[in-house]
Amino acid sequence: MQLLVSDIFRNAAVAVPDRLAYAVGDQGWTFRELDLISEQAARCLLDRGVRPGDHVAYRADLSLATVALFIATAKIGAVFAPIDPALSQGEAADLERLVGSDLSLSLDRSGVERLLAEASALGGVEQVPDDGMDERAAHVLFFTSGSTGAPKGIPVSHRVSMLRSHPGAQPESRGPALCPFPLFHMAAWTIALQQWQARAAVILPETFQADAICAGIAAYRAERIYCIPAIWRRVMDHVDEMRAKGAPLPDLSSIRFADTGTSATPPTLIEGLKDLLPQAQVRIFYGSTEAGPVTCLEGSALTERAGSCGLPMQGVRLRISEAGELQIRGPSVFEPESMSADAGFTADGWLRTGDLAEIDADGFVAITGRAKEVIRSGGHSVSPTEVEGVLATLPGVRDVAVVGLPDPDWGETVCAAVVAELGQAPPDLASIREGCAARLAAFKHPRRMVLVDQIPRTASTQQVRRGALVAQILEERDA
Repeated sequence: MQLLVSDIFRNAAVAVPDRLAYAVGDQGWTFRELDLISEQAARCLLDRGVRPGDHVAYRADLSLATVALFIATAKIGAVFAPIDPALSQGEAADLERLVGSDLSLSLDRSGVERLLAEASALGGVEQVPDDGMDERAAHVLFFTSGSTGAPKGIPVSHRVSMLRSHPGAQPESRGPALCPFPLFHMAAWTIALQQWQARAAVILPETFQADAICAGIAAYRAERIYCIPAIWRRVMDHVDEMRAKGAPLPDLSSIRFADTGTSATPPTLIEGLKDLLPQAQVRIFYGSTEAGPVTCLEGSALTERAGSCGLPMQGVRLRISEAGELQIRGPSVFEPESMSADAGFTADGWLRTGDLAEIDADGFVAITGRAKEVIRSGGHSVSPTEVEGVLATLPGVRDVAVVGLPDPDWGETVCAAVVAELGQAPPDLASIREGCAARLAAFKHPRRMVLVDQIPRTASTQQVRRGALVAQILEERDA
């Protein structure tokens, strides 16, 4: 039997047709409605010439339309390629060029709205045939910088998506899950598929601000939520502010599972979550676009193994290379043969994570650093050289290097070390960020800038000695 993403919705539309499947704010679709609109949209995609294996790109915003397009492409065997809507037109075009001749259709918001308007006018439609579909074919392409800093596409097959998100043999009641992740991010779709396989609802807040997240939890009595540490900080600060004002506190009592991960999770955050949600089980996950969920830390280990990211998930195998890099095998790892791009695997088939790690005698994993120079900030990957290329063109900049500084909420924060041009007024952070505005997504903009006399570089190749630069900045900060 083939493991196909489309079967999730076709089966749920029969079993639980009137159960809520998806909502954004106060607008939602049942499983029957979601199955119908995606079937209609699939017909419209076929009419536009989209065929199995073709890629459909979309700047994936927080909307019902994004989900309909995701499912419609899966039903016809096409590949959904969600793009971060925060990217500039040039950055988005660069990602589309990675897809190459396989890109059949690129839609903006108005294009998707027209597609769905045409789809809804079709009324009842027959199911799109899927007899020839292959579970190992890609159905979604996630763009990530991975451990190299250079953008690349990670194709995830139907089979891998189903195995990453399978809830077990029985679709036991899970209750709604609130998902504060953008819809170009792998985590959003993994959470959604976990819910949909269990025939439960996915709720997206209208924004990722703390008040909207809390309102979504209360309105839908959400039982599960996964937030990166920075988002959890927003929620806790919001509740503290409401308490200080003497205002009614948001009702978060329905939460049973409060999950976090993606960047470093300090013990103080865990204690704050336990105070905020005493009724909830708190868990830390480690994973990636390439591998899906890899490890989980929970229970007493949260305090007894502080600094660890937990034990391997079911079916996951881990090893540490001679260079100290964490490497992974398992059914949730993407299958590189479905795309010709560099896959980052060892010769014997283990995924290279780019993370330096240690595994203790009891099997607990601790991430100790990065094998490459890419900056990980709030779940995003930032290439220092890409940002440096923009900053080097700005007025008043003689030399520049970009590094990631440790940050308790974001994992790392982007910092620009600038050597000012002689005889000119040195730039400040505001002018640096303004110069990035039209050329780089906001998450790539420096959040800190320091003026230095020179950038430490290697003698022969003049490469930035980033470790030495970080140490210099931290030493001066703490002096």
